[in-house]
Amino acid sequence: MNDAAAITIEFRNVQFRVAGGKVLLSGVSLSVRRGETLTLLGRSGSGKTTCLKMINRLLAPTQGEVQVDGTPVEQWDAIKLRRRIGYAIQDVGLFPHYTVRQNVALVPKLERWDCQKIETRVKKVLDLVGLPSPEFADRYPHQLSGGQRQRVGLARSLAADPPILLMDEPFGALDPITRAELQMEFKKLQQKLGKTVVFVTHDVGEALLLGSRIGLMESGSLRGIYTPDDFLRATDTAVKAYVEVFRAGQQMFRN
Repeated sequence: MNDAAAITIEFRNVQFRVAGGKVLLSGVSLSVRRGETLTLLGRSGSGKTTCLKMINRLLAPTQGEVQVDGTPVEQWDAIKLRRRIGYAIQDVGLFPHYTVRQNVALVPKLERWDCQKIETRVKKVLDLVGLPSPEFADRYPHQLSGGQRQRVGLARSLAADPPILLMDEPFGALDPITRAELQMEFKKLQQKLGKTVVFVTHDVGEALLLGSRIGLMESGSLRGIYTPDDFLRATDTAVKAYVEVFRAGQQMFRN
């Protein structure tokens, strides 16, 4: 397979301006290879979530081009594009009046899967995220812990077996222990499923743990893309600042 065929998502000199002329993204170019996890790391307001929303056409570039599977996103039917992209966010967004089963089954139902196929898939993805169907499928979101709701959100994003996952700080609101547990569960799940993932975070430890590569965003620009090892050794001052904070946190933990 050549390099072009392996690219699932590509940004080509993308700019995004809002009303009034403020630039939120400027000159962003990147490629995401099939089966990898690209973590977008940066402070709040650096442009991470704006990039994510470009991929599933929630936002459109004011300059440049975003492609999915070699086709500019504006040439995709928006509904078809979004149904092949799983989307997991920090506040989960579960429907409170739906059971876990109904929440997870939402996209397969929209895709008009038959009932037996939906039931089989719901059971499978709930098992994948550690929520056995007999125990959890008939519960409502208010009957779950925060970590369990986040697992349901992940199961829902996987339900229609999309090739691409977009994840916007999905574990950011959780307590440290639950967050660490879900990070490890997601890492194992990604190794098993091999989805193409773009994962937004402001946590350098999370970026290093989960990312095949790390894209550092700063003030609407992409500072660079690094493997985790290269990130830790980088001489760029912006990268070094993150690494120093990360290592200081590790040292405090050891003490």
